[in-house]
Amino acid sequence: LQWSSPPEAIERFKSQEIWFAPPQFYELCRLCNFSSLHELHKFNSDRALEGCERWMPVLLTASDGYIQLLPGDELYPEDPDYTGEKKIIMSTDKKVEDLMKEGSVFHRIVIKNMNNLAVYVNIQAKYKHRNPLMINSGCSDYNSRL
Repeated sequence: LQWSSPPEAIERFKSQEIWFAPPQFYELCRLCNFSSLHELHKFNSDRALEGCERWMPVLLTASDGYIQLLPGDELYPEDPDYTGEKKIIMSTDKKVEDLMKEGSVFHRIVIKNMNNLAVYVNIQAKYKHRNPLMINSGCSDYNSRL
C-alpha cells in the first residue's frame, strides 16, 4: 500500500502502475478540485446537509471505445435500466470522437481502453457539489496538492 495524492494516483494510473475503475477515476478527478486536505474538509462541512444523489452509469458502446453516460448527459436515457432486467444495450457504429463532436451537453466518462479514460462534464453539479476536473488520463494538467 502507498499513499498517493489524487494527481499522483492519476499519474500512476496513466503509467499503468495501478488501475482504477471508471467511477474511481471520476472521483479522483473530483478530488483534484482541492489544493489541500483542509480545503476538502471545509468543502465537505459547508455542503454536508445539501444532499446527494445516486447514479446509474449507462454504457454506450461505440465503434472504437465506450462512453459511460451519467445523469444530465444529453445521451443519458430518460428511463435507465437500473436493475438489468430490461437488457437494454446502447451501441452505435460511430466513433467516440464523432460522438464528442456532435454533442454539447456532457456528463460522461470516455473509455478508449483500460488505461485511457477521460472525464467530460459541462453540466451544473447538484447539491452544491463540485464537478470533476475534466482530465484525460493521457494528459497532466491538474494541480491539486491533496
